[in-house]
Amino acid sequence: MRTTLAALILLTSPALAAEPIVGRPSVIDGDTVVIRGTRIRLHGIDAPESAQLCQNAAGKSYRCGQVAALALADRIGAANISCEPHDTDRYGRTVAVCRKGEEDLNAWMVSQGYATAYQRYSRDYVGAETTARALKRGLWAGTFDPPSDWRRAKRASGVETRPEMEKSPATAPAPVQTACANKGNISRKGDKIYHLPGTRDYDRTVIDTSSGERMFCSEDEAKAAGWRAARG
Repeated sequence: MRTTLAALILLTSPALAAEPIVGRPSVIDGDTVVIRGTRIRLHGIDAPESAQLCQNAAGKSYRCGQVAALALADRIGAANISCEPHDTDRYGRTVAVCRKGEEDLNAWMVSQGYATAYQRYSRDYVGAETTARALKRGLWAGTFDPPSDWRRAKRASGVETRPEMEKSPATAPAPVQTACANKGNISRKGDKIYHLPGTRDYDRTVIDTSSGERMFCSEDEAKAAGWRAARG
């Protein structure tokens, strides 16, 4: 009887219910990646939104959401990562702890100040946030609205803050898989640069349409609009 019960417990254990999702990810933002079509929300953390602005130590506004996304993309590089599913959120995304080798990427984002501990759902990364705050890393070097507060304020004013969260995964647009796949990015200096699929910075480039960035269907279209090709 004990053997039967033990077997049932093992078969129904949440830890064994889902295999890790392994692969090279596309970074959507500082707390969301996609691996082979599966949209994954990093467990226990909350990063600034793509269109969100924060203030640095000098009080100057900067695109903290884009900085967070680029930091995560840079940390991953060309490596595969392994994401251990914890849950599925109400938007159909897999909530997971993602690792590059042995490194917990969720913890790294918080410890470097690129994301906050999402205490509404977990206290796993409160210690990492405390360290980042004490050392004034990333967001903590200046001032910012907690991402959840920023989203709430935008929704109250009728602005859709996370399109991928408001649609089912089946209809949410894939980050790269589109007929118009050339990314038109605006640098911090205001330079308009387009990136072609397969080029060095393509995967890490995040497009924020609210700031004037856009996708192009061809190089000729991008050039005609006044954008230049990325160097390198």
